[in-house]
Amino acid sequence: MFVTSAFAQESAPAAAEGDTHAATGVPAEAHGTFPPFNPATYPSQLVWLAITFGLFYLFLKRVVMPRVGGIIDVRNDRITQDLDHAARLKSEADAAVAAYEQELAEAKGKANAIGQQANDAAKAEAEAARKTIEAALDQKLGEAEARISSIKANAMKEVGTIAEDTASAIVEALVGGKASKAEIAAAVKSVAG
Repeated sequence: MFVTSAFAQESAPAAAEGDTHAATGVPAEAHGTFPPFNPATYPSQLVWLAITFGLFYLFLKRVVMPRVGGIIDVRNDRITQDLDHAARLKSEADAAVAAYEQELAEAKGKANAIGQQANDAAKAEAEAARKTIEAALDQKLGEAEARISSIKANAMKEVGTIAEDTASAIVEALVGGKASKAEIAAAVKSVAG
């Protein structure tokens, strides 16, 4: 608190003119007790303390606290909005994940169905090709067997002639005479039959 020089002179004991304080060199009349510690100034100090505290309290109540309360309310609203937004985004993300998983399951099912259809189609094509090839082979086998039978029949016809010629040659070589064709043919037929 500010203390005027007149007040300091009233409260200070009268000092002789020309007296100075030994340590500081300040005249003794300017030196007195420190005003806040002077019991004579306590009532005025308490009044000023009450006035200052009251003004500070009103300043805090009317200016600072509404601003701080407003800032807290704004932050609380922002936090609430952010939490609501985060919850909304989380639910959207969960829905997107569920939709993705459902689409993935459907795609897997479609892929399995397409694979099964392709497998069935390939088996059907292979079976049809196998049957076609078997039919062609059966036909060729039948033709080959017919040719073999024809060749065999021709060969068998000629076997009799060859046997007769061979028998005639053997008889001529062994006996020295010629046998009749009818006798040789009867002998070949009796051995073949």
